[in-house]
Amino acid sequence: MRPPRTILVVEDHADLREMLVVLLEGEGFSVKTAINGAEALNCLAVSRPSLILLDLMMPVMTGDEFRQRQLADPRYRDVPVICMTAAHDGRARAERIRADAYLQKPLDYDQLLTVVRDRAGSA
Repeated sequence: MRPPRTILVVEDHADLREMLVVLLEGEGFSVKTAINGAEALNCLAVSRPSLILLDLMMPVMTGDEFRQRQLADPRYRDVPVICMTAAHDGRARAERIRADAYLQKPLDYDQLLTVVRDRAGSA
């Protein structure tokens, strides 16, 4: 039996971050968390996830800045990213940073799980 796939959740809002952990762990995924892009880069240096769920609007380092740095690093550039945002221009921003998928906040959890399974595979 293979170990569960790991998802890195990068989200500054604690309630949503914890809800995503509970939801994804309930589906059998291993979940790591970061509260901003800078912390997410540190997480990548320690462990390579199967998928990144990335909020775009965060303090310290935005999702856009994180993605730019991720794409510049050959070790992590191919880790799929699903952007999550409430921004009115979220889809355009996700396309601009070459995200693999885009989810509008507030999140539809069934849609989120479908997209996660599609991009990360089964847990």
